[in-house]
Amino acid sequence: MRVPRTLVPALAGALAVVAALADRALVGQSEAARAAAVARIDDDARRAAEEVRAATAGGVDYAFELAGSIKAMELAYKITRRGGTTVTAGLPPPSANFSFAQVGLVAEERTIKGSYIGTCVPVRDLPRYIALFRQGRMPVDRLLTHRLKLDEINEGFDRLHEGKAIRQVVVF
Repeated sequence: MRVPRTLVPALAGALAVVAALADRALVGQSEAARAAAVARIDDDARRAAEEVRAATAGGVDYAFELAGSIKAMELAYKITRRGGTTVTAGLPPPSANFSFAQVGLVAEERTIKGSYIGTCVPVRDLPRYIALFRQGRMPVDRLLTHRLKLDEINEGFDRLHEGKAIRQVVVF
């Protein structure tokens, strides 16, 4: 697995990005996914975690789970290196639970963190994000997988639920 440098994480100083996707078909739909090394969640999770840890010399510094999937959260935690941080911004069903061995959290000095709406302070952050986008330093349009008409909104939610979309935009 080749681990490339790409997109927004590079802006923050990341040397590499690894994407774990539920559906390998998404790789072709998003420039960001095409640029990242990809591990598929539905493949053997143990093998995927081992590949990522091997490709990154022990795991990633930061792992982000954004799908609200317990399987994705488990993989994100498994690929986080000692001293690393696992962040979730996904909202799983209220009955879903993520469990881990507490001794590993302590002994490996890991951090698990939640982030609601990107921990964004709109008045502070949105002007900066817009400026970075206009400068070409934060090409979020490369994450776009679908454009929807308003009457296609239900199909858009279905794609999200099925893990067949990364980012969709409703065009009026």
